[in-house]
Amino acid sequence: MNLNLPQFLSFQRDGLQLAYFDEGDPSGAPILLIHGFASSAAVNWVHPGWVKTLGDAGYRVIALDNRGHGASDKPHDPNAYYPAVMAEDAVGLLNRLGIPEAHVMGYSMGARISAFVAMAHPDRVRSLVFGGLGIGMVDGVGDWDPIADALRAPSLDVVTHERGRMFRAFAEQTKSDRVALAACIETSRVLVTREEAAKIEAPTLIAVGTKDDIAGSGQELADLMPHAKAIDIPNRDHMLAVGDRVFKAAVLEFFGELDRSA
Repeated sequence: MNLNLPQFLSFQRDGLQLAYFDEGDPSGAPILLIHGFASSAAVNWVHPGWVKTLGDAGYRVIALDNRGHGASDKPHDPNAYYPAVMAEDAVGLLNRLGIPEAHVMGYSMGARISAFVAMAHPDRVRSLVFGGLGIGMVDGVGDWDPIADALRAPSLDVVTHERGRMFRAFAEQTKSDRVALAACIETSRVLVTREEAAKIEAPTLIAVGTKDDIAGSGQELADLMPHAKAIDIPNRDHMLAVGDRVFKAAVLEFFGELDRSA
């Protein structure tokens, strides 16, 4: 499997330089990938094999490093990280590339951002894939303040909160700007209301690991939405579900059904 990093380019929006790549089949149906908190386009989509999987299936594969992450600029102001703001970054990339409509797929925080793209710009979204986030998109995903505290702590050794330790270790592994991530976690948790979820018309696939203690039920979220279905990713937690073969097969089948019905 070729997991070499693609060539990253950049574009400017809202005074920030944002990194992205544009891979796969240039003539294929475009898929925009939006990564999760403390991750990056490379960590979320290249290393787990998504870019290869989707590219080999004939799709044009586009992904950005969200503000505060990867090779993109990293403001330390929490006001920079509301999901509606980051959704406009994603749409700005589609504009930059001259793409009128794309499949939009996000993992965890990226799923939340994808929902905000669909709410603000329904005409730009061919379909949605929410990975690693179910009813938590609506009901919340627990107390994240300890994660902000863990990111700001002088070292991992002094962090005792279990989820805080997990994300602090992940942030260190990805060599992240922890101050930017702490700002991001403060404001990126804005919930989608039940009423808003019910108005998302795009065909949607929701995929959550059966051992994921963060996402909440995928089926409960699907039940709120008019054209959504949920699948389980067996025996995977929040971190390990990302590159799972069951998840990949379900996404390819979902896109294939949409292509056949077009």
